[in-house]
Formats: sequence, structure tokens, C-alpha cells
Amino acid sequence: MTRKELDAETHSVTLGEKTISLVVPAFNEEASIPLFIEAFMRARQGWEFNSEVIFVDDGSSDGSLALLRHYASQHECLNYISFSRNFGKEIALSAGIDHASGHAVVMMDVDLQHPLSTVPEFVKTWHEQGVDIVYGVRDEDNQETPLKRWTSRQFYRFFNKMAHTRLPEGGGDFRLLDRRVVDVLKSLPERNRFMKGLYAWVGFDTQALTYEQPPRVAGNTTFNYWKLWNFALDGIVSFSTWPLRVWSYLGVGVALIAFLYGAYIVLRTLVLGADVPGYASLTAGVMFLGGMQLISIGVIGEYLGRLFIETKDRPLYIVAESRVPDNES
Repeated sequence: MTRKELDAETHSVTLGEKTISLVVPAFNEEASIPLFIEAFMRARQGWEFNSEVIFVDDGSSDGSLALLRHYASQHECLNYISFSRNFGKEIALSAGIDHASGHAVVMMDVDLQHPLSTVPEFVKTWHEQGVDIVYGVRDEDNQETPLKRWTSRQFYRFFNKMAHTRLPEGGGDFRLLDRRVVDVLKSLPERNRFMKGLYAWVGFDTQALTYEQPPRVAGNTTFNYWKLWNFALDGIVSFSTWPLRVWSYLGVGVALIAFLYGAYIVLRTLVLGADVPGYASLTAGVMFLGGMQLISIGVIGEYLGRLFIETKDRPLYIVAESRVPDNES
């Protein structure tokens, strides 16, 4: 089907006939789930469109799954998928995309830091302006610490300088995806998934909306700076070959410096007849080059490790239990 045919089909359906699927990952969120469901059931009464929620239980060890079973049995619009173990948020988002059946999909967190009041704004922009992706950008007056905001800005700048795909600064997981974007994301085969990069990589017409981020309604975040560092590393390795290429440039630079220094020592000895003790400088040089080699091997290992995982061709996730509507799209 061509782009024009897809657009015509989309606009032939009124907003009241459209269904929006909310994909909500949850890992040990038994305190937040009831509050989210209560807020969702109250908010959807004023929405002009149909809506459903697909919770993705990412191998929780608390009572999250029991709560999802309970609420799903009471409300047809509430569905869930439960993994056999913890696979991570990026995989949980991918599973939600795989099982969502709506005309558009909204990705959001269960702690209500992605406000439900912004969802109608996403839908209105998507429906009226005909864009394919609407992503949320937090305003400056949010609950993050100054250090967290600074490191986030530096990551986006660093990523955009190195990667082949440009990330919109401040654009997180809170976003709306049109059905055709969802279908493209479902077709991507990689196991190491950096979703922010994949959203940008697929392209399509994109629009940003600013929202005010409230504090968490319950519980504590499981992300810390070590996890965020590894998350950033996954993104850079997934979308850039610069860490590999830089060692070629460093090698050429070090070799040139070594050649010039060696030529200087030879000429100095031949002309002046000076002794060349050089033990300390030789030791320092060997240690420096050894450190560079170890770092370069580590960078190559990061890429090889990801290739090793990809070649296994294991399933992205394992569903132990689910209650979702049939989705043949």
C-alpha cells in the first residue's frame, strides 16, 4: 500500500473510531500499578478515542503480576504480558509494540511521570497534523537533579556527534507512534535494542511536544548512574562505528610521534654523540602503548560481543503468561 493510500485510509476513520494502545512496562511496580490504573480509568472517560493498556511485566519478583491478573479480569481494556524473567525495559517496550493492536501506540511509564493528560495532546497532534511520531520533551522545571540533567544533555550531544542517526535532544520513551511506524519497528531483527535510536532511525514525520514531568507517584526508580552509563554505551555501540574508527587515527598519530621522536634521538646521537639512557621514558612508553592496546581490544570486544549475541538468533523475549487481544497486523 502506498503512502497516499495509507493516509487516505487513516483519515477516513474518525477520531472516535480509533483505538490508542498504551504500552506500559513494569518491573516490581506493585505500588504504582493500582495508582496508574485508577488514573487511567478516570482519564479515559474524557478521551474522544478508544483506548487500551498493555502492561509488560518484566519478570517482577513482587506482586505486580498478581495485580495485573486481578485488574485485567475486571476491565476488558486492561491487558498484560508477563516475561519468564527480567529482560530489560528496551525489550519490554519491543514486546508491547509487538502486541499492540491500536491505530497508534503510546509508550509511557507506570509511575505516572509520563502524565496521562498529555496523551490526548499527542493524539490530537497525530490526528490533525498527520505526523507519524509525536514525542514528549520534559520542560526544564522537572524533578531531575542538576547532575542528571547535565549528563543527559552531554549524552545527546556526544551521541549526535558520533552516530549516523541523530537523536532529538530531550526526546525520551514517552511518545506516540503511528501504526505504520509500529509495523516497521516490529520488522527490525536486532537483539541489542536501543529504542530511542530505533525511533529516530526509522524516520517518518516527527513532532515534539513539551510536557511537565510530575514526581513518581510511588516506589523508587531502579535506574542508577552505572545502569545509565551501560545504557548510553549500548546506544553508542549500536548506532556508531566511531569507537572502532578512532583507534586507527590514534594508531597513526602514535606511530608518527614515535617515528619523529626516534629520528630525533638518532640525529642527536650522530651529531652530538650524546648517550641515550632512556630507561624511564622507555618504560613509560611501553606502559602507555600497552594501555592503549588493552582499551582498543576492549572496544573491539564490545562490538564482537554484540555480534555474538546477534548470531545466536535467540528470541527477543519469552512470554510466560499473557492476556492480550488477537493482533494479526
